[in-house]
Amino acid sequence: MNHFTTVCAIRRSKVLIVLMAALFGIATLINNFTDYAAYTEYIGRIISMSDTVGNDSRRYRAVTSTLFHHRFYWAIITLEVIFTFSCLYGTFHLYRKINAPRNDFHEAKKFAIVGLTTAIFVYYILYVIILNEWFDVEYSAQRNAFDWARSNIQYMFFALIYLVLPNDK
Repeated sequence: MNHFTTVCAIRRSKVLIVLMAALFGIATLINNFTDYAAYTEYIGRIISMSDTVGNDSRRYRAVTSTLFHHRFYWAIITLEVIFTFSCLYGTFHLYRKINAPRNDFHEAKKFAIVGLTTAIFVYYILYVIILNEWFDVEYSAQRNAFDWARSNIQYMFFALIYLVLPNDK
């Protein structure tokens, strides 16, 4: 591909979209590590259900163990590391194969697919299902991360769909 074609533009856009997901992951990890205490406290307050109102019948779900709060937060961080580095590695592989034949470029998508899928898992399972639905974060005026998680899920989901579309012949 020595001249700029639609296929060139599509392939480059796929590389850029995966790179943007990786950059989001890097920024998130920097925040998680540089302000660990604040984020651990944030997760702990959600899991202990200390700021939720109007959900007294569900308070049996609260977990007040500080150790559990740290472990849950480290599960989030670990999965975010996997998603971030998979997207970075996926970006590298996609970029290396940007002018390769169709099958080679398609095979280069695998790490990006793993990264984006892991991101969807983190934000949907851990934030939406566990923190939002189980621990009722939507009842907390100060701690609601549902909209943030939903926007992340939307980006990662549409990026994943676009990445796997076979429109880069």
